[in-house]
Amino acid sequence: MDKLLKLLSSNADFTTTQLAAMLGETEEAVASRMAAYKEQGIILGKQMVINWDKVPESGVTAIIELKVTPKPETGFDDIAKIVLSYDNVENVYLAASSRYDLIATVKGGTIQEIAEFVSKRLSTLDNVIGTATNFVLTNYKIGGIPTFSDEEEQEQRSMIL
Repeated sequence: MDKLLKLLSSNADFTTTQLAAMLGETEEAVASRMAAYKEQGIILGKQMVINWDKVPESGVTAIIELKVTPKPETGFDDIAKIVLSYDNVENVYLAASSRYDLIATVKGGTIQEIAEFVSKRLSTLDNVIGTATNFVLTNYKIGGIPTFSDEEEQEQRSMIL
């Protein structure tokens, strides 16, 4: 894996100067590689990782699995584009599963709001033949970053499990 991309995925706040020092390259070389990655669609943007478990009244997250009949010409792409067009859908993946084809992560204010979204929006789409909804109870790791604030909290959670 490209070391520059690995560093950027671990901390998007690194400056070009910091990245150049860590990679043993010039700032110009790093900036040029980053520009090329953006042009190629490898770097899509920059995003903060938020631990929503610590934010009061941040809503709920669900992982929705969808069983889909692929279209002859486009396979799963057309239905995936429709699913990702909804504002409350955060991620959409094509899965290698015997039961479900697409997986979407969805944010909502309440469990009922997500249930309504699934029943009125997702399950009614052409080519969707089934769904399964899983609600996220606790985030232990987000974007490769553990959400434990310290070792004591991690030990307490381990004892509960």
